[in-house]
Amino acid sequence: MEVQYLIIFLSIFWHGCDAIMWSLAPNTQKCLKEELHANVLVAGEYEVVEVKGQRIDYIVRDSKGHILAQKDSITKGKFTFVTETYDTFEVCFISKVPPEFRGIAQDVTLDIKVGIEAKNYEGIGEAAKLKPMELELKRLEDLSEAIVQDFTLMRKREEEMRDTNESTNNRVLYFSIFSMVCLLGLATWQVLYLRRYFKAKKLIE
Repeated sequence: MEVQYLIIFLSIFWHGCDAIMWSLAPNTQKCLKEELHANVLVAGEYEVVEVKGQRIDYIVRDSKGHILAQKDSITKGKFTFVTETYDTFEVCFISKVPPEFRGIAQDVTLDIKVGIEAKNYEGIGEAAKLKPMELELKRLEDLSEAIVQDFTLMRKREEEMRDTNESTNNRVLYFSIFSMVCLLGLATWQVLYLRRYFKAKKLIE
């Protein structure tokens, strides 16, 4: 089964984007992959053009293969999940066509929202009986927390990259010193060997 990955960056999701649509060829699958923080709400809404005799399934899983959401023979619906750890997550749509059918491509539409974009603030406001201003402050508070988390992750990645660069530089330095020592040792051995050889042949005293 052919696997095609559509890599979509978190920054695009974070600021919101229109739904994407693609044609899924028979007996193939396409996946959306993204790295997400821990405790992040993800909400997706999908719609598939139905074709008689064909079906499309979807599955959501992390890098360890844990299934977070799954449904067979989809047409239109929604899914939500909350990330437990920082990891890479993927949403895959799988076309299945029986061998006796020739099969045609099916259009798939997907709209994914992450973080505060996925939250239903109207429902939160009604449940907590918040005023419009309080609800807006709640949304801004969540947005500021998300930005802080994003900057924290960026700083962590920067530190990891810096540590990796320093470790690589140290290894290169040690390897260079080792190479120089080996070359000097080899050169010294060659000089001594040639000296003994020439003395044995009485070419030098």
